[in-house]
Amino acid sequence: MDMEIPVYLFSGFMDSGKSSLIRETLIEGDFGEGGRTLLILCEDGEVEFEEAELENVNAKMVMIEEEASFTPVKLKELQLAYQPDQVFIEYNGTWQMATFLEMDLPKDWILVQSLATVDATTFEMYLTNMRAMIMEQLFAADVVIINRCDDDTPKGKFRRAIKALNRKAQIAYERADGTIDENDMEELPYDLNQEIIDITDMDYGIWYMDALDDPRKYEGRKVRFLALVYRPQKMKKDVLIPGRFAMTCCVDDVTFIGFKCKYNKAAEIAHKSWVTVTAEMKTEFALEYKGKGPVLYALDVQPAEKPEDELIYFS
Repeated sequence: MDMEIPVYLFSGFMDSGKSSLIRETLIEGDFGEGGRTLLILCEDGEVEFEEAELENVNAKMVMIEEEASFTPVKLKELQLAYQPDQVFIEYNGTWQMATFLEMDLPKDWILVQSLATVDATTFEMYLTNMRAMIMEQLFAADVVIINRCDDDTPKGKFRRAIKALNRKAQIAYERADGTIDENDMEELPYDLNQEIIDITDMDYGIWYMDALDDPRKYEGRKVRFLALVYRPQKMKKDVLIPGRFAMTCCVDDVTFIGFKCKYNKAAEIAHKSWVTVTAEMKTEFALEYKGKGPVLYALDVQPAEKPEDELIYFS
């Protein structure tokens, strides 16, 4: 029986810490023990690998510098030449992720984990100027490591931007000295102890992501917000989805986000109408969440004017 060969994909822009992460994992950790590792580098990283240290962990390094050379045929050649037990790929941050993700890998190669590194000191710049490119890398990541953090790093903003596009991603924050920053608590822009929490358009994305991540925090709390109603004909008569269209990556990547809402007069609310919803939040099992998640129980639904900007944003 053929053995599966695990493939670990490391993505991120130049100088984002990919090479350092590979060194920590393969050379300074124990990932290299007991098997042959093929390390494929697709760019010159900020950290160089010495031949002696690679030999010490039974690893071989190969450079593929051109995207046109990164092909199924080339990878199969490497498989035959090195017969690895595991593969590490340091992917070029300027290459299309689809080049790899849609590729027919050599027999028995299995992508088991995709890790993306982000430099906290430049992330805001990339979000502003190269959002689509950096989000393409983060969309495919199982783990996102935001490094070079300090006390002023807007961790909440970064987390929302990533989670809006990739709900499954685990996010870790690393300080400049390499230690993990476990303090990712963010002060919310609204008061949870208010009798009715008013969710502004500016805060809608924060509330939505926070309630998804920690629905029990909102158990029994009442909220009020402006929403567009999603209620197609096939929906149950006592259910509607009040939500908003959100820009998760760029103008071409807009998605509707909202929570399931139970309301005994839902059938009277027109699809795609604007309303102000006052509701109590509960945590319940729902097929939409494939488990437990936030469910709204509407206390009042009133017609409302369409806002000047219909979109909400995560950053």
